Amino acid sequence: MPLVVMLHGCTQTPDDFATGTRMNILAEERGCFVAYPAQSQKANASKCWNWFKASDQGRDRGEPAIIAGLVRELLLTYGLDAQRVYVAGLSAGGAMAVILGRTHPDLFAAVGVHSGLPYGSAHDLPSAFAAMHRPDIAGTRVDRPESAQAWRGSVPTIVFHGDRDATVHPGNGKQVATETAAVNADQSSGESPAVESRIGEAPGGYSYTCTLFKDDNEKIVVEHWLVHGAAHAWFGGDPRGSFADPNGPDATSEMMRFFLARTRV
Repeated sequence: MPLVVMLHGCTQTPDDFATGTRMNILAEERGCFVAYPAQSQKANASKCWNWFKASDQGRDRGEPAIIAGLVRELLLTYGLDAQRVYVAGLSAGGAMAVILGRTHPDLFAAVGVHSGLPYGSAHDLPSAFAAMHRPDIAGTRVDRPESAQAWRGSVPTIVFHGDRDATVHPGNGKQVATETAAVNADQSSGESPAVESRIGEAPGGYSYTCTLFKDDNEKIVVEHWLVHGAAHAWFGGDPRGSFADPNGPDATSEMMRFFLARTRV
């Protein structure tokens, strides 16, 4: 079975996140195994993944190493498909999913980022709030040598962000998409990826602009969904969960589609 790792946002629990995203329902339909790591309140008072700490942005230490270790243990224990491992997250969880995609391209086949932030955009709490609210003036980006140099890689990524998100500025979603696409291009010919935009509207939901980034072989490596009029919540979700907006587009369905079309090479 494929493995989907779901990283909750601040103040959330795995059960709450599972309810809001409806990921278990789709996973059962598609025959996927889902894991929901839980952040300890001892590690962060608001149960946020510590994406903004320098010690939690590298490959071989901190939270990325812990989550990667959990993934390897699950693969062995349950006999899961090591070529089809995916990670997705919301907000702080989305930022940590970005980190995992950059630090462990040998482990994940695709990444889903909902209302998250780009790699190395902060190194402490003040720079985290700066990045969240004004990414254009957040200051010098952090480059973690143990991962960014030793593991210059990236994995296909799908990004969702509302253009009325007052918690994490939507400019962050655009940065995640463009930077991930640029890293993918660096791995092939070094050319800038081709870009194609599609405009649509979910039935009874929001309108959106979906921008596709392609490599030099015309293969889609990044999808960026900018959802118009939407705030800081998982789109197409179950309102019984926190930070879940029932209006589409359905982020869970689109992520699952994106994930299962990709196998790690």
